This record gives sequence, C-alpha cells and structure tokens, in this order.
Amino acid sequence: MKKLISASIAAAVLTAVSAQALAKDIIMGLIPAENNEEMIQKFEPMRAYLEKKLGQKVKVYTATDYSGVIEAMKKKRLDIAWFGPLSYYLAEQEAGAEAFAVGVMPNGKSTYKSYFVVPGDSPAKSLMDLKGKSAAFVDPASTSGGLMPTYLVKKMTGMMPEQFFGKFTWTGSHDAAEMAVKNKTVDIAADNDITYPLMLSKGLITKESNRVLMESPELPGSPLTYRRDLPDSLKKKIRDAILNAHKEIKVSGYGNIVRYDAVTPADYQPIRDMVKELGLKKEQMLK
Repeated sequence: MKKLISASIAAAVLTAVSAQALAKDIIMGLIPAENNEEMIQKFEPMRAYLEKKLGQKVKVYTATDYSGVIEAMKKKRLDIAWFGPLSYYLAEQEAGAEAFAVGVMPNGKSTYKSYFVVPGDSPAKSLMDLKGKSAAFVDPASTSGGLMPTYLVKKMTGMMPEQFFGKFTWTGSHDAAEMAVKNKTVDIAADNDITYPLMLSKGLITKESNRVLMESPELPGSPLTYRRDLPDSLKKKIRDAILNAHKEIKVSGYGNIVRYDAVTPADYQPIRDMVKELGLKKEQMLK
C-alpha cells in the first residue's frame, strides 16, 4: 500500500511539474544576424501564431551578440531559439539546444553560402590580393560570417584571418559588415547570400558599392531549436506548430522563407567537423 501511495505521489508531482512547465511564458530567442528591431518585427507573425497554437504567451528575446542568446538559453531564460549553424553547435554544447526545424527558401533549398565582399572599385581579383589589408568578419559564433570565412582563409593561405589580414575586426552583425565595405572602412568583409541580396533589395547597398569576390560551398541552414530538457509533450507541440505554420501564415525567418522542414542534430555534423579541423576552442567562438 505504501508503495502504491508513493507511486501516486510521485506521479502527481511529475504531473504538477509538467503543468507548471507548460503554464509559463514561452520565450523565443533570435541571434542578431540583422537589425534587432527589424528581426522582432519580422518574427511577429510567427510569435502570434505560436501563441495561438501553444495556448501560452510567447515572447521574443534578442541580444547584442550571438553569445548573449546562447547564455540566455544556458540559464533557461529561453525555450526556443533561432541560431546559425555554428551558434547552434555552441548552444548544443553549452545549453542543451536541440535542432528540430530549418527554413526552406522559394528555390526549395535550406542551405546557404558565405560571401567575401569588397568595395566595388577594389582591384582585388582573389582572396590572396587582400593579404595585409583590413577585414571585418561578423561574429566568432557566426557560421557564414565567422567559421566558414575563417576556414576558407586558412585553407587557401595556411594562416588564420588575424595573421593574414593587416587589420581584423568583428562587426557584430551582417548588416554592419556590408556597411563597412560600402563606407570603405575595410577592404573586405564576410557575409552571406541571404543578407547581401536583402540589403540590395532595400537599396542599402548596390552591386557597384559592394562586390562579391568569392562564395563558399553550401552550408546547412540556420536551425530553430528548443531546449532538450523541455517536456516531450511541449517539444512536440512546438515542432508540429512550426512545421505546419506555412499552411496558415506567411512564415518568418532569416531571409525569404516559405516553410520549415524537420532536421535533426545529425544534419549539423559538417559544422562540428569544421570546428574540429580548425582546432577552435569554445573560448575563441564565445568572445
């Protein structure tokens, strides 16, 4: 009888804990790949949709850098977060993030590329022409603005960016990297094939002011993640809502997203391999 009572109490406690987890506000974090205010505005339809589907208040959180979003999830202040592939890798290690969905573009692809961009009148014809020049990458935790350009520089020159370029800086966002090129405060910057055309369409840059010097191989797309320790029932509700969102709303995402497809952590093994090949330490990517 005592065992039955103990089991009943344990079940009641677990039910109460699950109910409490489901009752609190859901907080969704966004890495600062673009202007924070614009990103919050862009994700508003998705926020409202999730609130409706989950039956819980959904709030959006942004930070001034990638590390801030990772740290917020680590401290359990975030339940869902949108990361780039590398910041997801770091959040997986640091905060138990689990990738479950990725945005798909109108061309049916969920992959993207890193760009090296130079001023339109730059005489540079290849990366080697920029040795000793000034460069701006986005963030140590950015994939297209940090990891991939670092990988390309190392592979092509045998040196890390800080050694190859004369002056090396981090801008904090892709937009800022493009503007540094436009304003000619740097000779080369890292970006990607999402932000570059978006800024072209807004008239913030032109092909004459910002010229693509080089593009990378395909990268796995930026994933939506949730904390691995969330209740399975809540994770299922979030996953089902995101994967079916395009049937009810125009979905929000990084770039022009038409729907979300399912992914698993295994889809991001190429990122883990790149980090290992470069010998990067956690401290170098979470500056």
